[in-house]
Amino acid sequence: MNSRFFASDNCSGIHPQIMDAIVEVNHGHVKGYGHDHITEKAISDIKQIFGNQAEVFFVFSGTGANVIGLQGCLRSYEAIICSDVAHIHTDEAGAPERFLQSKLITIPSINGKINANQIKPLLIGRGVEHHVQPKLISITQSTEYGTIYSIEEIKAITNIAKEENLYVHMDGARVSNAAAALGKSPIEFTKEAGIDVMSFGGTKNGMMMGEAVIFLNPDLAKSTMYQRKQNAQLASKMRFISAQFSAFFKDDLWLNMAVHSNRMAKALEKSLLKFKEIIITQPVEVNAIFAIFPPQIIPLLQEEFPFYVWNEFTNEVRLMCSWDTTQQDIDAFSLKVEQLINKHL
Repeated sequence: MNSRFFASDNCSGIHPQIMDAIVEVNHGHVKGYGHDHITEKAISDIKQIFGNQAEVFFVFSGTGANVIGLQGCLRSYEAIICSDVAHIHTDEAGAPERFLQSKLITIPSINGKINANQIKPLLIGRGVEHHVQPKLISITQSTEYGTIYSIEEIKAITNIAKEENLYVHMDGARVSNAAAALGKSPIEFTKEAGIDVMSFGGTKNGMMMGEAVIFLNPDLAKSTMYQRKQNAQLASKMRFISAQFSAFFKDDLWLNMAVHSNRMAKALEKSLLKFKEIIITQPVEVNAIFAIFPPQIIPLLQEEFPFYVWNEFTNEVRLMCSWDTTQQDIDAFSLKVEQLINKHL
């Protein structure tokens, strides 16, 4: 089997500089649970991007990051407005509902995105004890369909939120790829655009594991130190997460990896456009490609290049590029597609 494939950027290995950072802190003893100079340095590195007012909490996983970030904003009778393809709705096994006891109200998305005009019609029954109370809007950047919100689109949503006394959360599992695509610093489309709380993903962009929950509205973080522990997301040997983040941000490694994976996706898109039998269904803006493939060749391709079928009824698949994807990987995949099309169609 090919050593690199397109199932997910979760499938890639650890960038050598990040692995070196883990090894470097693997000596001696330091205080546990984040009370160490390594974690202090990593938090300082994040504050250099998002400002000193930011409250930062490291956790193990993306699902954990979303739960912890949302939990600071909500009571059990308050609801989350999100897209119908939001990760918190479709891919977290009900974790937000279980831990938050909050209802998710979904909006039909276009290319994975929602817009400000869809929000106000959902703000009904406010102040009525019989109705769940919408309190937060959650968006994903980049989206589950590999598209990105412009700064203007985000501000339109956050402006509605501020008018209606709502918070805005950003699922930033692939926020590095969005920053690379926009050519903007993350603060420009988060804090400066009105986002209250976000996750900053590392696992999908070259880290071993670890995500950061960043409260850009620090008033929402007052209970988070307890909630992180209660939700089993407090690492005792936190330095092994923290050291990764310091390496991640050093010399813009996080951005360089995202630029590369985005570039590889554009190269993969170019290679697929030559096949009339394949239809690319979404704009290729970050490191993801969504395309409809002939059903006859999908399982045969997956034997050598594992990837996910996104919609089994339409034969739409998702192909993800990673920080370590190469042009040779793309060429090999394209050649296999060509061989299978010639043989089976």
